[in-house]
Amino acid sequence: MVERLRHEICRLADIHGNALALEAVLRDMEGLGLSEAVNLGDVFSGPLEAGRTAQMLMGRGFPSIRGNHDRYLIEHDPAEMGPSDRVAYDQLEAAHLEWIAGLPPTRLVFGDVFMCHGTPQSDSVYWLEKVEGDGRVRPATLAEIEAEAEGGSAGLILCAHTHIPRCLRLSDGRVVVNPGSIGCPAYDDGAPVYHVMQTGTPNASYAVVEKREGAYDVTFRSVPYAAQEASALAARNGRADWARSLATGWFGA
Repeated sequence: MVERLRHEICRLADIHGNALALEAVLRDMEGLGLSEAVNLGDVFSGPLEAGRTAQMLMGRGFPSIRGNHDRYLIEHDPAEMGPSDRVAYDQLEAAHLEWIAGLPPTRLVFGDVFMCHGTPQSDSVYWLEKVEGDGRVRPATLAEIEAEAEGGSAGLILCAHTHIPRCLRLSDGRVVVNPGSIGCPAYDDGAPVYHVMQTGTPNASYAVVEKREGAYDVTFRSVPYAAQEASALAARNGRADWARSLATGWFGA
């Protein structure tokens, strides 16, 4: 795709198999009169509805990239997968895994929009947030963010992975946007040390971006959906942690 960004495009990320949340976001887009989107990865992994998520998303032809959990689904032996990846893997068909395998880790679209999942160099490294040695999560400094952005020329850079919606401007005028997570509002992770990421809302998050007179207009959308139903499904699949996070937006609530 080589055309410039001239109209509103939705930024979707970190669906994590939450078909109920994706359904609500697609309805919200329709209500806004929007039908085009890009997908920043981590589409399926989670104790929810990976198969139904695939049915809803893959046929739409949204420009997509592969996230770290998408990569795990095609690189790891199922017997060695984490519980979220394994639940998703068992629901997916060969065609879904082939689709993942065909996705690039990064992508340039609309002539001036760069897509990555974590950073331009890694799908598993946080970019706009940093984890301290004691597990505290803080916003990355401008210098830390710009160090990862060196060598790029796209005016709009899209990232995901942390599930925290953010928009910031670099010193040279480039804009970086993380649309947040559609399907997983809070989680814990053991790398680089144990920490928790949480948004504090069960709503599905995505962003709408439009280029106007050379500047990017970014609107974050926080969409209510049947989060209690998703929470109950996670609980039935043996994931009490996911159930709490989906119901509240807080990991330990």
